[in-house]
Amino acid sequence: MDDARATTQRWIAFFCAGGLGVLLLAVAMLVPLPYSVYSPGPTFDILAQDGNEAEIIQVVGHESYRDEGQIRFTTVSSSAIDDKKTLLEAMQAWFDDDRAVIPYDIAHPPDKTAQDEEVEGAVSMVTSQDTAIANAMRELGIDVDPVLQVAFVTEGTPAFKELRVRDKLLEVDGEPLDATSPGADPAQQLVDAVQEHGPGDPVVLLIERNRKELTVEIEPREDEGKMRIGVVPGIGYDFPFDVTIAVDPSIGGPSAGLMFALAVYDTLTPGSLTDGAVVAGTGEIADDGTVGPIGGIEQKIAGAEESGAELFFVPQDNCGDVEGLDPDLTLVKATTMHEALEALEAWAADRDADLPSC
Repeated sequence: MDDARATTQRWIAFFCAGGLGVLLLAVAMLVPLPYSVYSPGPTFDILAQDGNEAEIIQVVGHESYRDEGQIRFTTVSSSAIDDKKTLLEAMQAWFDDDRAVIPYDIAHPPDKTAQDEEVEGAVSMVTSQDTAIANAMRELGIDVDPVLQVAFVTEGTPAFKELRVRDKLLEVDGEPLDATSPGADPAQQLVDAVQEHGPGDPVVLLIERNRKELTVEIEPREDEGKMRIGVVPGIGYDFPFDVTIAVDPSIGGPSAGLMFALAVYDTLTPGSLTDGAVVAGTGEIADDGTVGPIGGIEQKIAGAEESGAELFFVPQDNCGDVEGLDPDLTLVKATTMHEALEALEAWAADRDADLPSC
């Protein structure tokens, strides 16, 4: 009798412990962990039309050409800020070849708010577009000079109704803002000038908008102990004619730079640069044409495959990230805009051409 009772008690303890273990495991699977997930995002054909049937690349003051073919920039979908993945979600992503699990602080640095990320993405997109246009024009032998411009205007600040993105900033308080001289720092010059003003003492700016000069007076406001007018300055260019790239403003970041440059070059030259094919890629582009590394390369390649791309440009510094991949498209190493252009022209003429590879 005692043995039977002991056995029963052991089974009761077993089932209680087992049930508690299952409960703890279930809770553990649903507790948010410090991880984010990268997934393939949509790709966008820069040579296409937008939802209103307007060309995404608009050219005014220069001949433009519309031919067959697609040049697509690729994106990565990242977990939103404050969206930390559970163990279950992380495991699901871990076993998906097209997704990546990354530390949350890498995806969303702790010193940046959601607004910081939005501003940084918007500024990067403006800069990447303008730098891409500059590189495309230089490939055509057109000289362009850098200028200081408005890269972002914060809503509700003194500058919000006075300045617009891509207004060229020519002078502050009568002093030229020179972006062409070696070592010049016109952005810091602007910041320093604003600090010399206070309430009731407006900053006087000479700007250029739509190729017309305007004088604007803006009274700074104190914010976190500093006088501010509410703009983020950045380097733009004094283009001899107007080229705009109308992409969804919610898409931020600099990684489409190379593809913007190739698409603008294609639009400004007769014939199809891709020989009518679908080409995709990624890479930040610098003023000197150098192609810089980006994040989420595997997810971008997966997105390019899904869109039917036959060729994909990989920034040189991302070559180590694609080792072991065997995608159903041609991977081409991109070091500079010029070399990427030459590779694309060679591939368009001969699909079996010897191209730069990782």
